[in-house]
Amino acid sequence: MRLVIARCSVDYAGRLSAHLPSATRLILVKADGSVSIHADDRAYKPLNWMSPPCALKEADGVWTVENKAGEKLIITLEEVLHDSSHELGVDPGLIKDGVEAHLQELLADRMEVLGAGWSLIRREYPTAIGPVDILCRDADGSTVAVEIKRRGEIDGVEQLTRYLELLNRDPLLAPVKGVFAAQEIKPQARVLATDRGIGCVVLDYDELRGIDDDKLKLF
Repeated sequence: MRLVIARCSVDYAGRLSAHLPSATRLILVKADGSVSIHADDRAYKPLNWMSPPCALKEADGVWTVENKAGEKLIITLEEVLHDSSHELGVDPGLIKDGVEAHLQELLADRMEVLGAGWSLIRREYPTAIGPVDILCRDADGSTVAVEIKRRGEIDGVEQLTRYLELLNRDPLLAPVKGVFAAQEIKPQARVLATDRGIGCVVLDYDELRGIDDDKLKLF
């Protein structure tokens, strides 16, 4: 990973245009080819970014990052304060809490919760950026990647989006759809998922475990 702290301005040219005026920012260049620009706020979310695969060309004071679609991120460097590279190695991936791991196990055994005729391909399907919780097929035979969270927030949708970008490059799997499944899905996460064509499913942990609701039911 390359870390660059610099006073810079950033212009995005693609489906839309965007401009970040001059300021001191952190630029991350990751081994997967992605480039992202961060400010000292907004938590983990970058101000702008280019997802892999993309090409980075460095000229005097100007970086041009271009993806396959011809979209460009142009970074104009005014002053470089720090520039270092670090080998992070292979990441072991996120270790999920017990409830989340159990949700995955239960859902894999009860694919009908997602829809009639759905079938499991594999749990923890391996990819270069980490394992997909569940890879399955829907009733029409289409491939579906399922990301499972105890609490569904925006970062989970972003994670699933990265998986889908990668999986859809595999001609044996593509086209791959996405489903975001959680016990609770935050409204912002649902809006983002819907905007990206990702389905949302709220999971009932007790129902998956086969525990009946003790509330009175009217039949």
